[in-house]
Amino acid sequence: MSEHPARSQALLTRWLGVGLASVIAVVTLGLALTGRLTMYISPDTVWFAAVAAALLLIGAVWTCTLPLGAESDHGHEHGHDHGGGRRGRRVAAAVGTGAAAVIASGFVVAAIALPPASLSAELAMSRAGEQRVLFAGADEVRLGVADTASFGVGEWSSVFATATRPETFDGASVTLTGFVTPAKGGELGLTRMVITHCVIDAQPASVPVSASASEFATGQWIEVTGTVRAGKDGSLRIEPTSMKRIAEPKDPYEY
Repeated sequence: MSEHPARSQALLTRWLGVGLASVIAVVTLGLALTGRLTMYISPDTVWFAAVAAALLLIGAVWTCTLPLGAESDHGHEHGHDHGGGRRGRRVAAAVGTGAAAVIASGFVVAAIALPPASLSAELAMSRAGEQRVLFAGADEVRLGVADTASFGVGEWSSVFATATRPETFDGASVTLTGFVTPAKGGELGLTRMVITHCVIDAQPASVPVSASASEFATGQWIEVTGTVRAGKDGSLRIEPTSMKRIAEPKDPYEY
């Protein structure tokens, strides 16, 4: 193999490894510094991701001090082989590396070019039947123990689904924000996506509001102020005193 193709192969290998990893690390640090990393992961893990990205950059700088092609030095074959077979393997390796570089680069460019976006209302509705009770058994939703003043949509969703004495929560005042999804009977569902670690494990939480879902477009963010009411059938819902459109919050998730 001539010197020029060998150098090109070494550059491609370094870009596919250290180069792309460095770009991702820089993007991660940028999102962490601007507070937008929570669009992808829980706030509790932002520090870990930032430290890991910084260490990766330090390692990348050190790697760049190595001679070009040093990454593959240990991969040389020391046995005898026919020239044709060796060239075939080199060509196949080069093609595979090039294809991987193009695909990986495409993902990285997309991550840089596309702004962070929250999960859509359509995704929330598609996942609505996967797991309705997000915090079943949690201490904060036990009757007589909970301080509902700090509850978000996620906690209230669990209360509405699991309360054995719903009258205990009757009359509780709430001010909640979320996006609109249709609920049973055309009722309005106030929904938030709840994540534990990152957006991959996101689950929708929703509470019924005594209003028509047609009052707002699906996916519209609103703030609802009202009172929790227990029906004769034991179901809980929110009786609104005010509902107003709002912009999507900077951090659209609950945790």
